[in-house]
This record gives sequence, structure tokens and C-alpha cells, in this order.
Amino acid sequence: MQTPREPSAAPPPRPSPWEERAAQKLLVALAPRLPRVAVTAPPKRLAPYERLTIARPGRAGGLAATWYPAPAAHGAVLLVHPWMEWGQTYFHRRGRVEALRRAGYHALSFDLPGFGGSAAADGLYDRDVEDALAALAARAPGLPLHVWGISSGGYWALAVLARRNGVAGAMFEDVAPHLLRWSRRMAPLGAPAYRCFEWLLPRAFRYLDMTRHAPHLTARAATFLSGALDRGVRPADTERLAGLAGAGCRILPDAPHLGAIKQATGEVIGLALETFENAAARPSPDLRSRAPPSSDVSVRAYGECHHSVVLRPFLFVSPY
Repeated sequence: MQTPREPSAAPPPRPSPWEERAAQKLLVALAPRLPRVAVTAPPKRLAPYERLTIARPGRAGGLAATWYPAPAAHGAVLLVHPWMEWGQTYFHRRGRVEALRRAGYHALSFDLPGFGGSAAADGLYDRDVEDALAALAARAPGLPLHVWGISSGGYWALAVLARRNGVAGAMFEDVAPHLLRWSRRMAPLGAPAYRCFEWLLPRAFRYLDMTRHAPHLTARAATFLSGALDRGVRPADTERLAGLAGAGCRILPDAPHLGAIKQATGEVIGLALETFENAAARPSPDLRSRAPPSSDVSVRAYGECHHSVVLRPFLFVSPY
């Protein structure tokens, strides 16, 4: 049985610069290998759009990004892609961009470092999510900002939203509580390397623990979603993160990792839009009222996690 952690008044501190650099290099070395793919422009059906480069102040290079403006927008959404070779072009499919525009949201997608046209990684990836959020705020001054992060994209976004105010709503799909613990489950032969990471870089290992960040989530409304057939992000993992964050939770019964959007496209998009709409109607969260994180916290103390989908029959979604 784990020993409960002491209550934390703040998210875990960043590792020192040398430890962060070492952690980033080790994470890339241990990450799933991806093929290189050609950078492609958005399809014509997503026009109008603008290709741009997001600056990384204090770091070399920039992040390749695409701005999808919406007429008469009442909000703006940052889309953060999963660890897949397509980078931000992951959002060219499944209708997320189209649905956001129809609902009155600008959208900004970008390539994480090492993907698409972005520069190489320089530090942990949450720094790049934060730079992209700053770019979104500059593009949509005065509008409520939201984040929609998928898998590793949501993982790094959660770390940012635990320390940064100014984001109203957040949608997290298939987010693991810890990348290294996820790796132990999915690639157990690498266990010695994961243990070495924990022993050699303890502060970085703690920083990568999203159960330490989740209780400090600053978004007014948030939802965590995953599939019951996901071997890496188990339903209990999603329930725990949602409970610690005081967020909504959905488990889709027949979905594997990254499968929810394929099997229940309209429902997933509808849930994200509902989250963003709810965020606009709520005050900022009182973080002092949340229970402190501990290993034996019950998610049920924060509310039920529904093992079903939210039906939005009025929502038309592109099949692409």
C-alpha cells in the first residue's frame, strides 16, 4: 500500500535546467519511434486558414502553427496533438476544427517540437504549450481561451494549466497520469531504463506526475475522457485525474487509445463544446476548497465518472 503524500499548496517545481534537459532527451529516447512524414497543408475544406510560426522566447527556433479563424467568434481553442507522426495535421480529420468554427470558436493548432515544421525540442514540452497559449491570447484578445489536448498533448497541457491562469475550459482525451508509468505498462521490457530515470532524475520524475498537477488545475470547467479498452490509460487513471482536478469524466465503453473520436465523433465533440460552454458560465475555481492530493483519495468524493457518452443529436460532424 502506498503512503499518502503530504498536501501540496502548489504544483511540483520544475527540475533544474540540467535535469530538465536530461529528462527531455531521455523521454525522446524512450518514446515510441515514429516515421518521418512530409509536412502537408490543411485541405481546402478547412479554408480559410493561415500558416504561421510561434516564437519561443529564450529558446531557438519556432513552432509551426495554423490559425483557423471563425466569423463572429466568442472564444478561441488551442488544439494540442498526440504523439503521432502527423503532428498538427492530426486535426485535419474527424471534424474538430469544423465543429469549433460552427460553434463560434477560433482554433489554433501547432506542431510540438520535432514534429512537422517545428524546431527541435529545447526543454520539456509544456514550455511549448505555454508559448502556443501566449500566441493564442495574442490572436484572440479579450476572448475566453480554451485548450483541447489529446494524449501526450493533453498531458503537457495539464502541467501548464496547473500553474497558468487565463484559460476558461479544458478538454483532455486519453491523458496518462505519468508517462514513465504508462511506458512500464505498454513496454515492460524497458523497465530498467524507466527505473534509472526515476533514480537519476528524481525531481523530473516527480514533475512528470500529473496527479501532482491535477489538483491545481485553474480552468473553470474541464472534462477528462478515455476509452474502457485503453491498455495504457486505464479508466481508473482517467477517473483519478478527473477527481483530483474536480473535473467532469467520461469513459467510452468500446474505445481503445485514441479510439473515442473514431467511434463516437459527434459525442466527443459535443462533450468538448459543452465543456467550453460551461466554462463561460462559471467563476474561476476556488483551489483552496479542493481536497489535497493523496494516494488514497477516492474519485467518488468529487463526483461520479460516467461510463457512457454524451449524446448531442443536433450536432452535425464531418466524417473526415
